[in-house]
This record gives sequence, structure tokens and C-alpha cells, in this order.
Amino acid sequence: MTQLALVIDLNVCVGCHACVTSCKQWNTSGSAGSLVDLNPYGKDPNGTFFNRVQTFEVGEFPNTQTVHFPKSCLHCEEPPCVPVCPTGASYKRAEDGIVLVDYDKCIGCKYCTWACPYGAREFDEDRKVMTKCTLCVDRITDTTIPEPQRKPSCVIACPANARLFGDVHDPESVVSKAIAERGGYQLMPEWGTRPSNHYLPRRKTDMRIHPEDLTRVDNPLKLDGKQPEYAHREPGREDFAT
Repeated sequence: MTQLALVIDLNVCVGCHACVTSCKQWNTSGSAGSLVDLNPYGKDPNGTFFNRVQTFEVGEFPNTQTVHFPKSCLHCEEPPCVPVCPTGASYKRAEDGIVLVDYDKCIGCKYCTWACPYGAREFDEDRKVMTKCTLCVDRITDTTIPEPQRKPSCVIACPANARLFGDVHDPESVVSKAIAERGGYQLMPEWGTRPSNHYLPRRKTDMRIHPEDLTRVDNPLKLDGKQPEYAHREPGREDFAT
């Protein structure tokens, strides 16, 4: 069975949020929208986002690193959000494994939110329904779009190519090869949800500085052994203009 998913390279992600904004733009204007933003610049902002990037530091000073961690629905192979839905609004497509929400059936009870261990569900305060990442299903299945562009908007927008898209059940796909070659892993596998999305781990690069590289280098602007002198002038009328 085909299982479409994202593979995110944490070693490459720079936390630019291009995936967040492109996701918001495409889905607001697509079949999933509109994604509400309530009081975005006020004291208690509320907005609906299918994709978020969490940034945090790991390690102890002075050996710390900044990690940018994109997170959205993981399109689990055993999604706990589906069986708890009392109306059948949450479902998993048999043809490609994408987990979706039928807004016409959703009553906004938030059972799926409580069942999801990843916090991937979003409640739309305007429409009173649950929303989530769709892997841009309306884009990837649109035959009027050139085939190279039939990818989730976040994948296309990523300037660092940190996001890959494909069938994780196909051993010859780019995502399966990346998982196998780079040690891709699932998020919180102990929950038994079998997330389809995978993450490629950060790689440690050791910097080795040899003693001979630590010699002090003189200011390249020195002339005849003297520091450069900067021209001084008397203050003019323009210096005091208001």
C-alpha cells in the first residue's frame, strides 16, 4: 500500500519559516481553507496553522546548539485520531495513506486532539471544526499542475531542501533511501502510532584547530607597521541639522 509522507532533514533546516508561510497561503486559498487568524497582533492571538517550527537549544554552555524542529500531522499508519471520532469525520485514505478531516461531518468535539500524542490537530475558532495538515492533497492530485510541482507547498518553498516527499513504502523512493542511508527515525514510536513522517538526525561536525592556526595575524590595513589613521574634520552645519 502506498504511504505518502514527509522526511525532514534536521541537519539542514534553518528555521526560516518558509514552510509555515507557504503552507498557510496555499491552504487558506485551497480546499482546506480558510485558516482563521483571530486577533493576530493582540494580547491573546489565535490562529490555525497546519505546520509549525519549534526552535530550542540543546546542550550545556558553552557546548550548545540551536535546533529548528518543524512539526505537522505525521499521517500515522495507525492514527489514534481516527477511531475516537464519533462522526467518522477523521479518516485515512486507502489509496495513499493520507489522514484527512471531512468538515461536513466534524462537530468540533476535539476528541481527535486529545487522542493525538503529537499535538498536530488545530481547532478553527471561526468554523468550529478540527483542521490539520493534508499534505496538500488538492495540489499533489491536481493533474493540471506540472508533475514536478505536485508536491506539498512546504516542500517546494523550502530554500534549503530540508523537506522530502514521497512514498515511504517504496524502497526505491527518495524518502525511503534517505531514511535508510541517514538513519531516519519516527517521532515517539513508543506510542505505537507508526508515524509516516520521518526525521533525519542532525550530524555532528568536529572542528579541529591546530596550534599553528592560532597565531595572531596583524591588521591587514597596517601600512609600514602603523595602524591606519582616519581623517578628522571640523563639524559642519549639516551635523547639527534637526
